[in-house]
Amino acid sequence: MKVATNGPPAHVYEFGDFRLDARKRLLWRNDTTVRLAPRVFETLLFLVEHHDTVLDKERLMEAVWPDSIVEENNLTQNISALRRVFGETPGSHHYIVTVPGRGYRFVADVKMREANAAPPPRRMPEPAIAPAENGAEPAASVAGPNPRHNFRSILLAAAVLLMLSVAALFFWRGRMQNPPEATARIPSPKILLPEKSIAVLPFANLSDEKENAFFTEGVQDDILTALAKCADLKVISRTSVTNYVAGPHRNLREIGQELGVGNILEGSVRRADGKVRVTAQLIETHTNTHLWAESYDRELADVFAIQSDIAQRIATALQAKLAPEEKARLDARPTTNSEAYVLYLTARGTEDLIEAEKLYMQAIALDPGFALAYAQASIRNSWSSVEDRAHRAKARALAEEALRLSPALGEAHMALGLSLYWGEKNYDEALKEFEVAAAASPNNAEIHGYIGGIYRRQGRWRESMASFERALSLDPRNRGIALPAANNYVLLRDWPAATASFNRALAVQADFVLPRIGLAYLEVFRNGNPAAGRKILENIPAKVATDGLVAMARWDLAMLERDYAAAEKILTDFPLESLSPAGDAPKTYYRGRLALARGDIEMAQRYFAAVRPDTEKRVRDNPDAAEHHAHLGLLYAYMQRKEDAIRESRRAVELEPESQNAFHGALHAASLALIYALVGEPDQAITLIERLLSTPGPVQGSAFPHNMTLADLRLRWEWDPLRNNPRFQKILAGPEPKTVLTNGPR
Repeated sequence: MKVATNGPPAHVYEFGDFRLDARKRLLWRNDTTVRLAPRVFETLLFLVEHHDTVLDKERLMEAVWPDSIVEENNLTQNISALRRVFGETPGSHHYIVTVPGRGYRFVADVKMREANAAPPPRRMPEPAIAPAENGAEPAASVAGPNPRHNFRSILLAAAVLLMLSVAALFFWRGRMQNPPEATARIPSPKILLPEKSIAVLPFANLSDEKENAFFTEGVQDDILTALAKCADLKVISRTSVTNYVAGPHRNLREIGQELGVGNILEGSVRRADGKVRVTAQLIETHTNTHLWAESYDRELADVFAIQSDIAQRIATALQAKLAPEEKARLDARPTTNSEAYVLYLTARGTEDLIEAEKLYMQAIALDPGFALAYAQASIRNSWSSVEDRAHRAKARALAEEALRLSPALGEAHMALGLSLYWGEKNYDEALKEFEVAAAASPNNAEIHGYIGGIYRRQGRWRESMASFERALSLDPRNRGIALPAANNYVLLRDWPAATASFNRALAVQADFVLPRIGLAYLEVFRNGNPAAGRKILENIPAKVATDGLVAMARWDLAMLERDYAAAEKILTDFPLESLSPAGDAPKTYYRGRLALARGDIEMAQRYFAAVRPDTEKRVRDNPDAAEHHAHLGLLYAYMQRKEDAIRESRRAVELEPESQNAFHGALHAASLALIYALVGEPDQAITLIERLLSTPGPVQGSAFPHNMTLADLRLRWEWDPLRNNPRFQKILAGPEPKTVLTNGPR
């Protein structure tokens, strides 16, 4: 293909916050034109047109310089120029990835539309929200970690166009705001489906013993994992394919469109009497063409050879190139003991973390060289390591043993990365491990999600969003990725983008609580309207309305309206004693805050005195947990124990400063600002407020009285001590300051 001489297609390509018009030869970032030299533009266009494909350097050079012989350095300079445009840094490539010994691959999610079609709603690159308090990435706070699927699934719904005027005036809304008849009239943007892309759907379990379902799931999962290690393929992660259960009802063309892939692998497994039968067929989704099919009847011990053969046959069918090290990974047998492998698969399908670890250790006892079992056991311990030193130490030891046994094993590097990330908060070293893991398994969305979380803590916000965008392209229905991605927009105070992201989540799962709570708070942040936020929460389905997070949000929104009677009723009606499953949000604490807001100081102090012993115990039990010191400091401030409040809050800032954790550190600084306001130090409070209003991070939503937005400062009763201060009045009278993105922690 000679891009320089042939007329370009009349297409516009969109990726991240960039838009490329092939006909006009223009590149925009949001609404700003980006100037590119002609050959640099040709390089970008060819990469985008062949996104998610590894392009040899020779092929790129022939396309960009079709009638000339040039040195490879010319191409290198073009790639460097593009990376500068994208803001990429060494080790952080979220648009153009170098494939050693091969060439380059454009990895950002690309959407294509006709050049004369109106553009869809713009969105920035997206990064999952884990609770800010636990150090892990969020969705775990709602339902707890799932040992089989660490991330919860969520479908990334596409925004659609609403035509408001025949005279070519278009305004864009999220799908949930569009009337059905308007949506039906408007063409959705055409999504490019890469030829070398695939989703491995759940296999049918044909075993007589239905308890062998875990084995069927394991075979499908291992084939998916093997394919994910091929850099020349785009492979959808397991969470996004889980709900497409085997059966004749599956519409493969629709599934391909939903997941953004051109090919589907489906099959079946029958296991009995030490033997296994596996069938598999590869189908091109657009035409429903069967590209390849095979049946295998082998001994159970040969299951690895079956999985390897299927993966390599698929790579061949899709014309994906396998580097020598990738082929070696496909041929590797994780264990020579079939009984150990069955225990390993059983553990992966077990919901109970403790039981899963026991099964992994049983597998290891049968095969002490089973590095993959060590790695998975380490990961399970990391999920419990945030406040448990024993799990923290075990996670590290298991990961190190996995690496000793198999130094190149990507899962082992991911396990060590998680141990460093969640257990030890050593973000720099964790990032190095995740980058090694990503090189070994470039289609593993989990890894890209973890990298996005680390970038957020390092204050590398643009890179964080790009990492989550990459993760979402590989796992579009994973709510554990989509929610932190949406939450990044909240942290950056990009209210329109956050609104669109939460709406996309709800379009897939209407009873998903956290996006609805997010939308409710956006009515506050964006419009200063807590009443509108309360109406959003009124529409939550009854079966989930008793969730403590919902009650907490309803209570907080009532407090923002200063509707204290409604706030009291919400606490009274909630049936449990704590608004949090962890038991760290007792209703007594919220009753104390309510009494203080009403001016009943004596009653407030009785409530606060009741919760003080448990709050202090949490600090004693985990003295290095900054969030516990911050919470205790705020409690002391409500109790007017000035010195104690400032001491504890400053300790939180010392343990997790913004220079080490731009995400949590900003929250702790905001909490200190509120404490200064409550205990009579207005100048120190306002100095912090002036800085934090333009700092990414100190915006969390539900029941965070120290949210740093103008709406919170104007509405929350906690800031009343500052209302007569001229400096504070000047802040409230002004517009919302622009959030300033930095290149790293402060």
